[in-house]
Amino acid sequence: MSGSGKPAVLLTGSAEGLGESIAETFATAGYDIIGLSRSDRATASIAQRVNDARGCYLHLTCDVTRPSDVADVLRPHAESIGVLIHNAHSLLIKPFEQTDAAEFEHVWRVACLGAMAAAQAVLPPMAERGNGTIIFTGATAGIRGSASFSAFASAKFALRGLAQSLAREYGQRGVHVAHVILDGLIDEAQTNERFGPAQNLRMGPNAIARSYLALASQPPSAWTHEMDLRPFLERF
Repeated sequence: MSGSGKPAVLLTGSAEGLGESIAETFATAGYDIIGLSRSDRATASIAQRVNDARGCYLHLTCDVTRPSDVADVLRPHAESIGVLIHNAHSLLIKPFEQTDAAEFEHVWRVACLGAMAAAQAVLPPMAERGNGTIIFTGATAGIRGSASFSAFASAKFALRGLAQSLAREYGQRGVHVAHVILDGLIDEAQTNERFGPAQNLRMGPNAIARSYLALASQPPSAWTHEMDLRPFLERF
């Protein structure tokens, strides 16, 4: 991967739907893609879309909740990574009194600790070069905690805080850190599995991916730190 001469995008939580769209969109723009997730079930479909876009896809199987494992698996590739997109998350919708400590901690470990582990692996070479982009995928729950979302909302609030801190620490060193609030359901297979067929307009994964590419393409004189995206029928 590092020998291709192209910058690479590191995509955590690499999976069907939005993950596929992000990989294809960035590959079309001239990036190679490194996917990182616990499972390799979507590897073939993502690799095909990346290859069709004339990019290269490398899949790394790793649990983002284990920082030492993340550091080890990313060490050979860190120098080539120009963009980190932390898309990994664990959605838990459950009454607070029925949520046990292990479930609560796991949601935070995927959303926030995973982001920290990936960022620590790629930030030193980005800062040394004086360029790079980190995009954290947030959610409505990161700005408003709803009933039965105690674990997910607290994890997404923490992710938002991490994004703000890193932006202030690394922005002057040339690294663009952005937090994207996805305010709505994404039109992908996982959404249908969780919530059933669409009743209203859902967010198009290709449209979201194009917004991510736009963030990664911004000049340093006009960076966006926080962007919120939603379908036009969504109430807010």
